[in-house]
Amino acid sequence: MNLYRKISVLFLGLSLIFCACLSLKQPRNKIEFYTLEYDLPKLADLKPLPLVIRLERFSVAPIYNTNRIIYRDQSFKREEYAYYKWRANPGDLVTYFLNRDIRNSGLFKAVLPYDSQSASTHRLEGTVDEFFEWDTEEDWKAVLSISITLMADTEPDISKRIIFQKSYGATKAFKQKHPRALAKSMSQAMAEISGKIIEDIYSHLKGGI
Repeated sequence: MNLYRKISVLFLGLSLIFCACLSLKQPRNKIEFYTLEYDLPKLADLKPLPLVIRLERFSVAPIYNTNRIIYRDQSFKREEYAYYKWRANPGDLVTYFLNRDIRNSGLFKAVLPYDSQSASTHRLEGTVDEFFEWDTEEDWKAVLSISITLMADTEPDISKRIIFQKSYGATKAFKQKHPRALAKSMSQAMAEISGKIIEDIYSHLKGGI
């Protein structure tokens, strides 16, 4: 009987040690990371232009310049989730996906990243003005606003270098309050804005060819 008790105590002790080690490796509150996912915007079948566009790294409004997911549940108030984050800063997310979409549209000779050493004919700069979850009594919304400026790199006259400047916004509602639902709606907003930006860039540059 004593031997049985000793074995039981030893087994219990080993179990406690194993659980303690396991808890150290796996934090109680695990941080979850989210990103954007969407198909390429559908565009009209247009003739490609022999132009090279450089996409500069987008800046971000100060209150959204973080990879934490920001939400608004009251006027003049912004909060952040402790354990839900974007995989990257909103500026980097928007820069990457817009570069990908313009490049894969096939409407331009080339689309360069901001750190490319190759020469370009035009440059696109921008700012992410809004990138947050808006909580209301009826539903929740993904809010995305982007401002861009398209410039001609080969224009010697500085006063004529800016081709156009415009702001874009999209709000997409979702019913389930979960970061995955937010990411899906934010992706839809990005897809919509990206398509409009590409169409505007093409429209403004086509006349100069």
